[in-house]
Amino acid sequence: MEERAVSAISTGRMISQGDSDPVRGSVVWVPGKSIWVSAMTAVALIGGPLTFTPGALAVFVVLTGLTICLGHSVGMHRLLIHRSFRTHIWVEHFLVYLGTLVAMAGPFGMIYAHDIRDWAQRQRECHDLFAHRRSFFRDAFWQMHCALKLDRPPLFVIEERVARDRFYRFLEATWMVQQLPLAILLFVLGGLPWLVWGIAVRVSVSLTGHWLIGHYAHRSGHQGWSVDDVAVQGYNLPRFGLVTFGESFHGNHHAFPESARLGLEAGQLDLGWYFIRLLAFFHLASAIKLPSNTTARNGLKRIEATEGPERPNVSTSTFQVSNGR
Repeated sequence: MEERAVSAISTGRMISQGDSDPVRGSVVWVPGKSIWVSAMTAVALIGGPLTFTPGALAVFVVLTGLTICLGHSVGMHRLLIHRSFRTHIWVEHFLVYLGTLVAMAGPFGMIYAHDIRDWAQRQRECHDLFAHRRSFFRDAFWQMHCALKLDRPPLFVIEERVARDRFYRFLEATWMVQQLPLAILLFVLGGLPWLVWGIAVRVSVSLTGHWLIGHYAHRSGHQGWSVDDVAVQGYNLPRFGLVTFGESFHGNHHAFPESARLGLEAGQLDLGWYFIRLLAFFHLASAIKLPSNTTARNGLKRIEATEGPERPNVSTSTFQVSNGR
């Protein structure tokens, strides 16, 4: 069998071994994941129109905002995965709990899914699943119903502080069940409409929306930065900045993965960043990482100057927040 020269790039928790290969592997159907997504989607499609009320829609909007923005974007992605700022452990636990309610996975599952993709995308080649390279419907099936089992994966090691955290271990073991207390509360307060829209519609829209942004943000869009010698580039989707709470500025994220701020350019609305600044205002966030105080990725190039030839302009207020003032 022909051997491929594989980069030895490691990314934090993903440690490349001598024979780690980001290309060779099999896409396998994951029954539990697939049934979960399918059930939520079926209930949403059938029950959503039948139970619609203005109150149910309001519950959907509020809970989606809380779980996606505060939970997934700030808690899971920027804090737990990238450690782009520090906060009190009770704040961290609360934000990660909200992220778990998005119902993609538990804390450890989210870390693994993100980091294995990030590791693969940083190599010179990677599997089509990691690159969102296949057709629209094939990619949807792969991402939401399957997983890639690499023949020779990297070593995955979660830091001890997280791996031994009893709350995270509890959430990891019960992440699907975590919908139940919220479901009971919604049913008591608003009956079947609140239950359907607050759980099934919210979860199905969140999971589908997460895949859609990932699909398009790795294929085309606005690109202010590029990274040499990597399998996958990231792109910004400016029109979706508001509804994704900043997560659609994925080109910026590829350029500065440690940055707590994703909307780096003028006009890029990043509500997740505003929330982190609010935490800092109340002295609940510190050591905030930004492009101005983190090491640039190797091979990073500015390809569309808007604020300057090297890095986006960072305002005085950003420096103040980053220093915890």
